[in-house]
Amino acid sequence: MHKYVMHGFGWFLHEDHHRPRHRLQKNDVYALVFAFISFLLIYNGLKQGIYLMAASGFGVALYGAGYVLFHDIMFHRRIKRLRYRPKNSYMKRIINAHRTHHSTATREGAVSFSFLYAPKKYAVDRDTRTGDYT
Repeated sequence: MHKYVMHGFGWFLHEDHHRPRHRLQKNDVYALVFAFISFLLIYNGLKQGIYLMAASGFGVALYGAGYVLFHDIMFHRRIKRLRYRPKNSYMKRIINAHRTHHSTATREGAVSFSFLYAPKKYAVDRDTRTGDYT
C-alpha cells in the first residue's frame, strides 16, 4: 500500500515526510484518514452484525498502532524523550531498510516500502554515517 498509495496518487501528502522534518507533516493526514476508515468499519460492522467488516476495522487500527509505534516513534523519533536503540539484528535491519527508503526525497527511485519487513540485504552492524547501530 505504501508504494502505490503514498508514493503514487497520495504523494502530495507524503512528500514532506521525505524532506527535513517539521513537528507536523501533511503526511500525518494519513493517520486521520485511516482512523476514520477504521472507526467506520468497526462501528458499522458491529452495528449491522457484519463481523468481518468489524474485524477489518480492528485490523486497520492495529496496523495504525504499529505504524505509530514502529515508524513514527522508533524510526523517526517523533517523541524525542523515547530513544530506541535496537539490539535485535532484525530490528537493526528494519531500521537500516527504512533509512535506505528515506535516502531519496522523490518518489522515483525509492526502495524498501515495508516498515515491518526487511530483506537480509539490509543487514548491517553500524550506520557508517552516524555510528549508530542500525
